[in-house]
Amino acid sequence: MDIKSLAVAAVGIVSFLYLLNPTAGFIEIIPDWYPLIGNLDEATAVALLISALGYFGIQTPDIFGKK
Repeated sequence: MDIKSLAVAAVGIVSFLYLLNPTAGFIEIIPDWYPLIGNLDEATAVALLISALGYFGIQTPDIFGKK
């Protein structure tokens, strides 16, 4: 595994761990009580996780059975 794959895997793992408990606030980057921008950190984590999965060939439409 090359360094780029390790970096993408690390980003995917960190974003997954961040999404496990989005409102408990262990590492809350943007507090959820801010109107409109409060959930941008979770949305960013979702985008990073989907991108990391796509990098390794796991396409999210395939997970849900859509072709």
